[in-house]
Amino acid sequence: MATWIKAEVIENRRWNKDLFSLTLDADVAPFVAGQFAKLGLEIDGKLIQRAYSYVNPPSSKYLEIYATRVADGLLSPRLHELEAGDNVMITKDATGFFTLEEIPQGEHLWMISTGTALGPFLSILQEEEVWQRFRKVVLIHAVRFSADLSYQAEINELKKKHSDQILVQPFVSREPKAGALSGRITHALEDGMLERVVGIPLTPEKSQIMLCGNPQMVKDVRALLEQKGLEKNLRRKPGHITTEQYW
Repeated sequence: MATWIKAEVIENRRWNKDLFSLTLDADVAPFVAGQFAKLGLEIDGKLIQRAYSYVNPPSSKYLEIYATRVADGLLSPRLHELEAGDNVMITKDATGFFTLEEIPQGEHLWMISTGTALGPFLSILQEEEVWQRFRKVVLIHAVRFSADLSYQAEINELKKKHSDQILVQPFVSREPKAGALSGRITHALEDGMLERVVGIPLTPEKSQIMLCGNPQMVKDVRALLEQKGLEKNLRRKPGHITTEQYW
């Protein structure tokens, strides 16, 4: 049974009309980068809850949640309206296995995300372990519009700090954007464009891939990677593809 505690909203950073990040102050238990907790609000006498990954590393003073407002959703529109000083319920303990300790050794770590699934990757990338374990880290973030490319300042800071290791490639599917690939990740994988642009091949010998986001993207990309000889990563049988679906 989950233990729920109160969290105070420190800031609600609204990136655009739908995307927002809540900075929270709460006495949660220690967690591992990449894990998620549940947020909840009492609505019509019921605790409406949903899982959200932490964006912040475990060492941060405050917690950060990256979310999107679903117009007909029960919870996200209420979360979107929260202001500094408001309260929200959060589970004291985080959970989940989308963490570095579950990833086998490799030379190149690919982090492929859509939308707000960028969150757990940012948490992991703020930890030293990832930079010690992998020679190159490829961060892929796919969105519909350029205005959805949140956390650019934080990503630029990572690029500055780890310029010899990190490669960042955004995708914007519905409008042209300088520096971004157009269309979908699957198309760029099928025709080899992604590997050509990044300059690193996806191979079973050197690659570890973390997939997080839209379930259809996760399914389709995994299938394409399997055609390249990469296998799903399981505890009983280590492989190359570790996945987390975001709804």
